[in-house]
Amino acid sequence: MGSFTEQFLGDTVTVLGRLDYLTVEGVVDVVASTRHRGGRLFLCGSGGGAGHASHAACDFRKLCDVESYAVTDNVSELTARINDDGWDSSYANWLRASRLRSDDCLFVFSVGGGDIERKVSVNLVEAIRFARERQASVVGVAGRDGGALAQLADACIVIPTADPGLVTPQTEGLQAVMWHLIVSHPKLAASPAKWESMNVPTAD
Repeated sequence: MGSFTEQFLGDTVTVLGRLDYLTVEGVVDVVASTRHRGGRLFLCGSGGGAGHASHAACDFRKLCDVESYAVTDNVSELTARINDDGWDSSYANWLRASRLRSDDCLFVFSVGGGDIERKVSVNLVEAIRFARERQASVVGVAGRDGGALAQLADACIVIPTADPGLVTPQTEGLQAVMWHLIVSHPKLAASPAKWESMNVPTAD
């Protein structure tokens, strides 16, 4: 039997081999259209997804010239909303205060995509529903079957499952790969990253 490292990385290769590349292009196209019409990009997730949202907002702003915001970056506002109004409505109410409009786009990172009936990631589902009410675009990256996100989004990358016992680390790890791919895509890339912009000597 191979090592856990060998198994995990082998599963990663398997997952990438099963990925529907057209869904990646779909997300790229929606974000590119958002930028073209002068819309804003709002990113959200919970747990690891919240960390992804913050990092990705930086990349979309700096590398793609897309006005971008992570819903969870202001911890004072977020915790005040949770304390006063509840967790389930916190993201939707943040988007409401941000005057989310039809030109904008909501970008969601979620392991399962959310499920109202099973009360999983209700805050994300409510944010998606609010975006749909405002006729904003919705995109995202999710694992498993994509949940409510895949059902309601304009475009959603679904990370296939190789090992059911490792859905979360595989999904969250590849979510980072996906958004880095997206910000590097020729349809969106506006500025090179620091290391790519440096003149590095090449061998003769």
